[in-house]
Amino acid sequence: MTRGQDPSIQAGPARPVRSVGRPRTIDASHATLAQLLTLIRSGRATTRLDLEREAELSRAMVADRLAILTGLGLVEEGDLGQPGRGRAPRHLRFHGGAGALLVAALDRSTIAVGVADLTGRLLGEHHEAADLSAGPAAILDRLTTLFLWLMEDHGGRSAIWGVGLALPGPVGTGDGEGAGLRLETLEDWASFDLVAEMALRLGAPAWVQSSTQMMTMGELRSGTGAPDMLFVNLGHSITAGVVSGGRLHRGAQGAAGMIGHVPTGEDGAVTCRCGSRGCLEAVAGGDAVARSGLAAAQDGRSRYLADALARSGELTAADVGHGAQLGDAFCAELIARCGRLVGESLAPLVNLLNPSLVVLGGNADPSGDILLAAIREAIYRQSHPLATRDLRIVRSRMGGSSGLVGAAQVAADELFATEMLQGWITLGTPRRLPGLPALANAARSRSRADDAPARLSPVPR
Repeated sequence: MTRGQDPSIQAGPARPVRSVGRPRTIDASHATLAQLLTLIRSGRATTRLDLEREAELSRAMVADRLAILTGLGLVEEGDLGQPGRGRAPRHLRFHGGAGALLVAALDRSTIAVGVADLTGRLLGEHHEAADLSAGPAAILDRLTTLFLWLMEDHGGRSAIWGVGLALPGPVGTGDGEGAGLRLETLEDWASFDLVAEMALRLGAPAWVQSSTQMMTMGELRSGTGAPDMLFVNLGHSITAGVVSGGRLHRGAQGAAGMIGHVPTGEDGAVTCRCGSRGCLEAVAGGDAVARSGLAAAQDGRSRYLADALARSGELTAADVGHGAQLGDAFCAELIARCGRLVGESLAPLVNLLNPSLVVLGGNADPSGDILLAAIREAIYRQSHPLATRDLRIVRSRMGGSSGLVGAAQVAADELFATEMLQGWITLGTPRRLPGLPALANAARSRSRADDAPARLSPVPR
């Protein structure tokens, strides 16, 4: 397979593969190559005859473009189809192994990384504890190390073609450059340009979205989701991913789904990160649950939590969830109360969007059936009967992998989107996109200006 070349697309009369004649415009070659690859990749057309019909191109032009796509390693021949009047047609298929996608999902206390092929299929993953408060430079160094290890272990000889990142907070939309992570408690991340830093280190385009939106895409594409769906991420914060008509809704600033800041009417003594009191996140989020559990352990309302505190010296929301599952009365009541508040906050969304599925993800598993039952009861009680007639409310079965699966799908979709694809298709690889060097140089200049510590060397092309 030859990559990195700009093939000359030439036209000649009545020849299957054109090598002489007047050259066509580059724009035309971009468009037709991208069109055929999209048809094959989507499965809409997998034989030469189907491609001629769908693309409305001549047999000679289809043969010419397929020869180029095959030479670039993006298309390969598959099995024989059913014979018609003549010979059985040979099916064509997209070659997902032509490159690799690297993905990562960051949380305040964990890092998950993975490698996927160009179809977005996850090939391998790794999870470990981390602390985002260590700063973006330290986290990025660790990400780079893990990425290189994954490529050695699972990537084979494939080149890195793209990077997908799931981040724990709203990620601004725009031109894709300089989208900042908005974490109120971690100011160092707000001005850190992850897209440019990834381009500098890995030499490939990168895309970022919030963890909740990536997890929503993971549920949607895994086969367990639905075209009209709400995904609820229950963790330190409480956020939702909205899917309508099979498409993720991100909002004007990429902040759609911030249900954690919906007022609950509860008298909250703790001020929310947004500055208000009584927000759902402040009274029912992971930190609020842990805080209530600690108070109960200290004043004797929960023997189970008191013992857990004595053993480990700290309490988490997961400890409260385990206590509820084991029958501790205080823990069960607290989890049920939080579930009721979450369900009452989701009910207006159910009335507004009429989803067929609500998926509960994040750190909801330790709370088990108590949380699920409380959320279900509140939604069914507060929502219109027509909106809940066929509504299913379930727990996610993907666990910590949903963010990685979603990031891989988003990276693959972006890489092969029509405009993006036309930009690199005749170059053979997105690593040679004209804008990447400028993006990497901008990140390098910022690093030098900030007197940052030495970075790991970029992956060779």
